[in-house]
Amino acid sequence: RDELRSFGLTKKIHLSPWYKETLLTLKRGGVNTVCQAALCPNMIECFSQRTCTLLILGDHCSRNCRFCAVPHGPGGELDPAEPKKVADTVVQMGLHYVVVTSVTRDDLPDGGAGQYAQVIREIRKQGSGIRVEVLVPDFQGSFRAIETVLEAGPDVVAHNLETTEALYLRVRPGARYHRSLELLARVRALCPWIPVKSGLMLGLGEKPEEVKKSLMDLLESGCQILTLGQYLRPTRAHLPVERILSPEEFQEWKEIALEMGFKEVVSGPWVRSSYRAKELFEGLANQGS
Repeated sequence: RDELRSFGLTKKIHLSPWYKETLLTLKRGGVNTVCQAALCPNMIECFSQRTCTLLILGDHCSRNCRFCAVPHGPGGELDPAEPKKVADTVVQMGLHYVVVTSVTRDDLPDGGAGQYAQVIREIRKQGSGIRVEVLVPDFQGSFRAIETVLEAGPDVVAHNLETTEALYLRVRPGARYHRSLELLARVRALCPWIPVKSGLMLGLGEKPEEVKKSLMDLLESGCQILTLGQYLRPTRAHLPVERILSPEEFQEWKEIALEMGFKEVVSGPWVRSSYRAKELFEGLANQGS
């Protein structure tokens, strides 16, 4: 975070009593969060507001993306009790909007899609008023896997493109740019009533024209909700930050994205893919989309 401080960007944090309560609830429930695993700079803010992004399928990722702090390695056996643990934690936290994501599990036949579906169904049992957003991996391009998730009826399906096509091999060596776009397009084609969401990190060395191309590719794949945030190096073992964008530049990108046709956009140095997720969903719903 020193890069942002050197640019004069700081984040005011209000540590409410709910911060410790959130930590305790998660610990008691035996539930992981990507907030903790990925060293998210918004964790204190979100936990203090009684919100978080729940992490399923274990705590080790089968891939080793060069921007991500989530531990890499064998994922182990799936916990059959995990869906119920997640649903119980959602209730205990009093969440009305929950984001569920996962590590990537290329070692599983369905990539973990069945576990996603079961988590959604368990949450649904707790009450129809709970909205569920899922931030899924690419399932190695398996359409059947994403169909399994869709059959459980999520309210929003998100999958992050993360960076521009030219940087994919360097930033996401285990992923494929067009495979991610195809997944988003599949969601839109099968369930056009479900909002499609994606996000990009900026500051990895991308060129403006490459960013515009990625935004157009996302639009053509059916993406309606977009997040744009500053890449921050989690540790010295990860990719260096090539450039810090100013808040004004992020505002410009937001305006460009809205003019291009995105329905809801949040853009800023501290933005992450699940940041203000409920607000974006409600904003889209108010537009009648």
